[in-house]
Amino acid sequence: MKKVNIIDNISGLQSFQLLKFLIFFIVSVALAKFKYTPAEIGQWEMFLFIASLLSFSWVTGIIQSLLPLYHRNRSFRKLGDNGMEKSPEIFNAFLLLTYFSLIVFLLGHISKNHFSVFSNSGNVPYLNLLFLYILLSSPVCLIEYIYLLNNRSYRILQYGLYTFTAQLIIILIPIILHKDIIYSVYGLLIISGVRWVWLVVLLRRYARWEISPEFLREHLHLATPLIITTLVGGSAQYVDGVIVTTVYRDPSVFAMFRYGAKEFPLATMLAAGLSSAMLPEFSTRDKMKDAMDKIKNKSKNLMHILFPVTMLTMFFTRWIYPRLFAPEFHVSAGVFMVYLLLIIPRMVFPHTILIGRKRTKVTMVAALIEFAINIPLSLLMIRWGYGIVGVAVSTLIVYIISRIFLMVYLWMAMNIKPKEYIPVRVFLIYSALITLLFVLIDHRIIDFH
Repeated sequence: MKKVNIIDNISGLQSFQLLKFLIFFIVSVALAKFKYTPAEIGQWEMFLFIASLLSFSWVTGIIQSLLPLYHRNRSFRKLGDNGMEKSPEIFNAFLLLTYFSLIVFLLGHISKNHFSVFSNSGNVPYLNLLFLYILLSSPVCLIEYIYLLNNRSYRILQYGLYTFTAQLIIILIPIILHKDIIYSVYGLLIISGVRWVWLVVLLRRYARWEISPEFLREHLHLATPLIITTLVGGSAQYVDGVIVTTVYRDPSVFAMFRYGAKEFPLATMLAAGLSSAMLPEFSTRDKMKDAMDKIKNKSKNLMHILFPVTMLTMFFTRWIYPRLFAPEFHVSAGVFMVYLLLIIPRMVFPHTILIGRKRTKVTMVAALIEFAINIPLSLLMIRWGYGIVGVAVSTLIVYIISRIFLMVYLWMAMNIKPKEYIPVRVFLIYSALITLLFVLIDHRIIDFH
């Protein structure tokens, strides 16, 4: 009997990203509700923060550059259309991910005594476990994309449901029993080991185990600008975290900032899922028109869902935060409200077109512009008395500038106008409405508190 797919690759990847956020969000709520102190919560958040900081850029760069290279590269002939031939690209991408993981693991152990967090040298929580977690967790990020490239969208969702449910249980048990945070860290390591077994099974099924130095060079050539993009600008939350840690040197303040410095999960995950799933469709010139029409329609559908839900969330944010977490986390609400506005730049996708067309150096330039503006602007915001909320405002400004730069490049250099891939009228109306709502709430004209 033929299997009926109720989801496609885009919705499958979007669902996976949403599940990932939801699990860690539930853990954050549990830590606050089971009376862990802000300092203890700050240790857990710092563990996750540093693990992401040291791995997110190269994991993202390697995987995003794999998608347009899959079956369309100079190193391997184009594979058969029957979809049965195993992919050497996947195996070589796995080698790159493992290589970078080993480098971070080894360099981390060599230099671990020189780490400084909250003004204390070597005070990174659970440092040995941190580098082991990076070693185990980074390569397994390839799993959902193996399913994506092989059009197994329902498997993406199944994999997410199974592993994230197990992860939630194994992390929550020690929290409920009010054990030390280290036991939840052990849970992260255990589930990463399970995912490694899953990855090996997929590599045997879908990958051809053939090492190609030529493809590795080609892959790295395309990935390097994306790695730099993510490192210096594509992930401003990490830059923000470093700024807050450096200026305040207080785990409690860091916890307050981290609990607020979260983009609206639906917007972030669904936008990221749409962007990643669309990358292979922009890899050939003859599909460009159809791909732009598709991303325009898909983003329009997202806007009709995400903007109203985000505005509703903004309306209740100041009421929700002290009740969902703890009274002292009311400061985080102001940061979160600013981060909600990031839906505006998130809903346009010029970067997707550029990466799909292998113009990754342009996205790197945009990231460098972000980086050059974000740090001094954040420090100025703090100096002007806006505190950690000012850091969030700086992030919003640089994200908007970056998107405008990429849109202008597409128009000027590639003759692709914004209206060809953006539902301009819908986007402008929603952007104006959510900005107006933010101003009214921020000035207490509307106050549901």
